[in-house]
Amino acid sequence: MGFTLLEVLIALLILSIGLLGLAALQTTGLRSNQMATMRTLATQIAYDISDRMRANPAGLTTATQQYVIATGETPTDPPVTRADNDLTEWRAQVARLPGGLSRITQSAGLPGPPSTPDTHEITVYWDEDRKGATLGGIDGNCPPANNSELRCLRLTL
Repeated sequence: MGFTLLEVLIALLILSIGLLGLAALQTTGLRSNQMATMRTLATQIAYDISDRMRANPAGLTTATQQYVIATGETPTDPPVTRADNDLTEWRAQVARLPGGLSRITQSAGLPGPPSTPDTHEITVYWDEDRKGATLGGIDGNCPPANNSELRCLRLTL
């Protein structure tokens, strides 16, 4: 009779360890799913502004550079041009990411034959771990070297 009780207790111990492992596996799966969702959203956001920039070539001219913005800069309020409106709507999308920030930079193309067009780099930053990471002191690298908690996505247009 004592051995039966001991066997039941050992079986319960093994079952409880298995259930704890299953709970940890479920937590890891949920975390990975959330990270994938944020990366997908960042990709969609970057492609959205690239499509807007292609649809409005007047906002891409070197003279106006309406789409070129620094990190954390807000477009004029109320929006004056189509590019301002695009940036206002885009910033609202970036804000959906935890700690979401963005940057668009322009590199001048090479003149003369064959000339190369200007390129734009669209960078979206977010705090994937939701620990309050910020862009403080980051020089625009992607991924930032001095802040492993901050994630980013860079798209060249």
